[in-house]
Amino acid sequence: MQFRVIITSDFVKENSWPDLIPELKSVIQSSKLISQSPCSQWSTINALIVLQTTIRPFQYFLNPKVPKEPVPLQLELIVEVILVPLQATFHFFVDKALSCPERLEMETEEVLLTICKCVYFSVRSYMPSALRCALPAFCNDWFRILDSLSLGSALSGDGHLLRLKIVKRILIIFSALVTRHRKHCDKLMPNIIKCAIKIVKQNANIIMLDAFPERIVSLAFDVISHVLETGPGWRLVSPHFSSLLDSAIFPAVALHQKDASEWEEDADEYLRKNLPSNLDDTSGLIEDLFTARKSAINLLGVIAMSKGPPVVSTASKCKKRDRNKKKEGHSSVGELLVVPFLSKFPIPCGAEESSSKFLKDYYGVLMAYGGLQDFFKGRSSEYIYTLLQNRVLPIFSLCPCSPYLVSTASWLLGELACCLPQAMSANIYSLLTKALTWSDDGGFNYYPVRAAAAGAITELINNEYFPPDWTSLLQVLVNRMGIGDENESRLFFNFLSTVLEAGQDKVAIHIPVVVSNIASVILREIPSMREPWPQVLERGFAALAEVAHIWESSLPDNIQHLENGEWRSGWASIASLFSNLLQKAWLMPVFENVDDHKFAVSGALPSSSCIDDASTLLGFIMRFITKRDEVDSLKIIDLLAVWSTLIAEWDLWEEMEDQSIFNSIQEAVNLQRKCDLQILFTRRLPLGNSSPGSMLSIFEGICIFVSDAIKTYPAAVWRACLCIHALLHVPSSSSDADAIKHAMATTFSRTAFSRFRDIHEKPIGLWKPLLLVISSCYIFYPEDIEQVLDKEADKGFIIWASALAHISTSSFTPGLSTESELVLSVVTLTRVVERLLISLLDRGEVLRVSFMALLDAFTRLKELQEGNEETEDSDEEDSDDNDDEDDDSDEDSEDEQLEETEDEFLERYAKAAADLENEMVEEVDIDDDDQELELGVFNEINLESSVLRLIESHGQELMKGQTLPSSIVQGLMSSFPKHTHLFQIPC
Repeated sequence: MQFRVIITSDFVKENSWPDLIPELKSVIQSSKLISQSPCSQWSTINALIVLQTTIRPFQYFLNPKVPKEPVPLQLELIVEVILVPLQATFHFFVDKALSCPERLEMETEEVLLTICKCVYFSVRSYMPSALRCALPAFCNDWFRILDSLSLGSALSGDGHLLRLKIVKRILIIFSALVTRHRKHCDKLMPNIIKCAIKIVKQNANIIMLDAFPERIVSLAFDVISHVLETGPGWRLVSPHFSSLLDSAIFPAVALHQKDASEWEEDADEYLRKNLPSNLDDTSGLIEDLFTARKSAINLLGVIAMSKGPPVVSTASKCKKRDRNKKKEGHSSVGELLVVPFLSKFPIPCGAEESSSKFLKDYYGVLMAYGGLQDFFKGRSSEYIYTLLQNRVLPIFSLCPCSPYLVSTASWLLGELACCLPQAMSANIYSLLTKALTWSDDGGFNYYPVRAAAAGAITELINNEYFPPDWTSLLQVLVNRMGIGDENESRLFFNFLSTVLEAGQDKVAIHIPVVVSNIASVILREIPSMREPWPQVLERGFAALAEVAHIWESSLPDNIQHLENGEWRSGWASIASLFSNLLQKAWLMPVFENVDDHKFAVSGALPSSSCIDDASTLLGFIMRFITKRDEVDSLKIIDLLAVWSTLIAEWDLWEEMEDQSIFNSIQEAVNLQRKCDLQILFTRRLPLGNSSPGSMLSIFEGICIFVSDAIKTYPAAVWRACLCIHALLHVPSSSSDADAIKHAMATTFSRTAFSRFRDIHEKPIGLWKPLLLVISSCYIFYPEDIEQVLDKEADKGFIIWASALAHISTSSFTPGLSTESELVLSVVTLTRVVERLLISLLDRGEVLRVSFMALLDAFTRLKELQEGNEETEDSDEEDSDDNDDEDDDSDEDSEDEQLEETEDEFLERYAKAAADLENEMVEEVDIDDDDQELELGVFNEINLESSVLRLIESHGQELMKGQTLPSSIVQGLMSSFPKHTHLFQIPC
């Protein structure tokens, strides 16, 4: 690993190791196996691994910003000096390996595999010129290896496994050559196709293949697909279409005994491999999903879309003389060959056993239809209707129904979601909903049937093919809650979220019942001790968070009116359920008795699992509360106390969304205003990782979280700063509360200034929120904040004031854009200028700069305030026109979409790489840039009076020798028409 780092740094990037290539060549040539000298001190395998490590970094473009990047000189040299001469060695070892196929030597196989890897890394992105000439020789040896392959042989052991790895690497090289360097391998493609077809036809006995041989068959199918997609592909592959269908593709897609075994032993793995859906978020090895069946289905789709021989219409023949009107049509291979081939397999009767050939074959038919999605898109609605009515939907009516066929038919309906006729909607949803209700029977696991139906409905909904009856579908889902194991519950929670998000208003009225059912499942699963939660709980809380969003978006505007009593009652019911759920999750592990607040374990805290979704539920409860007695009945103070302590210790910035936590902080501030909850400052809990006896108020826990956001995660800085402005204006009516706010303001300003100093060398978007947070703190506690800044850095106050003046000018980007930002800037700069005028600080130019920025910001503020109404009116008129124009442009763009060429592809990705490099090093979420800041008491300041008083007292002195832009002068004269003489700048 350390050697790889050195290679990447010194040889690849810096090209500062000139002796590496000649020395490595010498070592390889004098190694034991190549020099045939047992006395050699060098191991051939180790030397080749060093070569592999040296070439590996070149498998990726070194400068992806260049559309057609030339081959790096280091790669050209190492290929010319070492890799190409190794072709003779490779040929020698191939002869040796193939001369005795029954006895595979480990050293020989390792040499072959390592050289193959070196070639692959050389051609994956680039094509070194020296390798072009050696490519035919390498390929001839690769063809010999592939031709000798027998997947059904009884060979085993490490040597046989290495041989399979060599075959796998060769097929990957062929895919790279065909897709990236076709012009260099056109003459080789006939033999490439010959070898690939021979391999895929060995899958007739796929039931006997282990995972690795099946991966090889999968790669061979992929090679054929890649070749078929090239210019000469049709000529090379079309003669084999019929034999491929009959002897390779269909045997791969038909049902096998190992499918039935996998269904019983690991249903989730069966679904991932064969019936994947968007509901499945399990992780695993990606290569496990590259099955021969999937690659065969993909190849079938490519074949079906291929153009068949030209068909000349009768009308065309009658007009041979008029060449401009002569038309030749092409039927696709899907129409001429694939669909007729699949049509010859009859639908099995209901009494068929899973071992029946009819059932196995029809399973393959349904799988094959799933690969023809692009082909079916070009067919008429009548064609699809007839196909489904005759070949797919009857599967659901078989008696008894085969679970293998029903699950595959359900998956197929999801795959064809983009082209289903609307007239079949009711029937399709009825059948899929019925499949959702299948219960395990006689020890047989029907979970894949239910999962496939859920996945299919998800695909239908995602393609805006909505159910005619949302209520029936939702009722089935609600009834399934809590039935099945953890994996099934997790899947159904995901499914429920999809249905609720799509249904919105159509399902909102049923949400209280849905919440009740989900909550009952979650309550049973919440562990009593602090430990990570199982996935089913995570999905359950995510579903509840989605439910909360949908419910609130569906609420009528005047929720408190009498006519909306049912909605208010539903909201109360949901808030109560959420409260009970959070009490079980957060309070039970902490308190022996929730009412007397006696700790169960000193310093114990509940699990912080699902803190993002749980915060959404907490925010939902707080938005519901309008009376103090609701605060008590819903245990909101206890919940806030535990929650604030949890987020104070939270550090999963990179792993979990934080927006819901910030939203709940805003709701806690709003709740304080609504109900005057001074307990936010006095209710205390111990912080888990703090010293014994250390206690935190709710407010302090929140402030720790916000400060950590600024220090730790650039993308959260905007959200954190928005919260700080709100927290600073939280009403407080006690000396303890004032002391806490004072301490937190000091912490906020120190944290923000420290973060600013980290990024101060180049003006970027993060300057604005950080400097404005310090501004709010400074207005509240000017002397203390000035001391904090000066303690953090030499002339810290001057540094901050100068930077604030810079972002307050109209030339800064992104500048102050909202009214609240401009108000805060004007208030702060006024105070700063007043402070600098009476201070003995080494002010330099900061005084004049601050004053000029103040005038600039004040002028823009007045313009913004005066133009708001006019802007709103004009925006409404323009939006209607723009909508029409957008619709027209969308329609035009659909017609003008063209297939992307390779050059266009490379240019697009080069541009994307350049854009990524030019972005800020630190990720910043700019969605919050246009949100208004909480100003609180700052809104009561008479800005015009303050600014005018400052201009009258010191304007002549501060503007002397300055050139004010005419727009600022005009703005000031408009704001102070009786004092225009003040803006005549002295010479």
